[in-house]
Amino acid sequence: MQDFNSSYFTYKNSGLFCENTPIKKIIEEVGTPAYIYSKKFFIDRYEEFNNAFKDIPHTIFFAAKSNFNINVIKTFVDLGSGVDVNSEGELKRAILAGAKPEKLILTGVGKSINEIRLGLQKDLLMIKAESEEELELINTIAGEMNRTARVAIRVNPDVDAQSHPYISTGLSENKFGVDAKSAIALFKDRNRFKHIKFTGIDMHIGSQITSINPFAEAVEKLSQIYSELKNSGLQLEHFDVGGGVGVQYGKEEVFSVGEYAKAILPILKKLNCDIFFEPGRFLTANGGILAAQILFTKKNGDKNFLITDAAMNDLLRPSIYGAHHHIQPIKIYSDRTEIMADIVGPVCESGDFLGRKRKIQESKRGEYIAVMSAGAYGMVMASNYNARRRPPEILVDGDKFYVIRSRETYDHLLFDERIVA
Repeated sequence: MQDFNSSYFTYKNSGLFCENTPIKKIIEEVGTPAYIYSKKFFIDRYEEFNNAFKDIPHTIFFAAKSNFNINVIKTFVDLGSGVDVNSEGELKRAILAGAKPEKLILTGVGKSINEIRLGLQKDLLMIKAESEEELELINTIAGEMNRTARVAIRVNPDVDAQSHPYISTGLSENKFGVDAKSAIALFKDRNRFKHIKFTGIDMHIGSQITSINPFAEAVEKLSQIYSELKNSGLQLEHFDVGGGVGVQYGKEEVFSVGEYAKAILPILKKLNCDIFFEPGRFLTANGGILAAQILFTKKNGDKNFLITDAAMNDLLRPSIYGAHHHIQPIKIYSDRTEIMADIVGPVCESGDFLGRKRKIQESKRGEYIAVMSAGAYGMVMASNYNARRRPPEILVDGDKFYVIRSRETYDHLLFDERIVA
């Protein structure tokens, strides 16, 4: 059995630790399933990204959709990060976490009237528009509020991110952004939008991208549009590269953020404007695990199953994307043999699995496993399917840990329901 390569989740005396805190100690207090995060990972990862682009004026906007716990957001805000919010709920969380309006950007392909109005009321740095109709609506609402809306247009550069089709967003067939020709026309027709100031040009071609080439191609395409607009008399204040930098979940080959910077910095340096980045997964994914207890072990013929108390409602990615998460024991027993097993949950779905055909040490009822790389798109995608309670979230800081969200109670689940007949 191979352990996931991490300097933040390591074994000491055969037990798994997060930083200097035993995972067993945490789950003895809070139970399982539970999300456990390393604060040091978040800090180190942010600083790694920030330092890679130190040679140009830039701002990082943490993509809150990847992990919107207010303590996680606050960790990045305290480091100087802005926040990319994709909904009214994420906006409220970011403000509660201490983010300043001038470092908040409102994104999303389908903003409501209330979300646009709220973005203008809070005087956010900018609203990212993704269609002509949205621009018209922003213009109308800003006029009614006697405000000037700072707006960027998200351009769809028609670049294949070479990622999972559900998280690829930069092709013309995807719902996101405006095609290049239409975007140029909208920018040049700016006098039509009396209550909008165009401040930037943006893109986001997808998520979990493991090749630099799509980024380089898209940045080059967008830079050409930027230059065309500049030559036409429109001086934009920022150029937004978006997010999407891939991370290692298993055996995939990924590039470093240093290699990423080396590939696109020559293009970005020519623009003479602020460069925005919107990483989410890169900053959080490998800073978290989902700890679970083995409820039962069983065999169906020659097939082994480990049935755990964590399910698809806790971590949806394996079921919805076929995503790989490395799985390993929280305590290693050197005298045990290795087996091949499906690691599954208790939900009434055959698609309820955490991993299939995994090599893992022979395990017993009552023991614990760690599902790695669960810091991004884990808790934020959790649900109450089968009327199950969502798990707690714990933030580890050295040898201390904090419950930053408690396990839901059944009163939580039922507080707004009533029998009417």
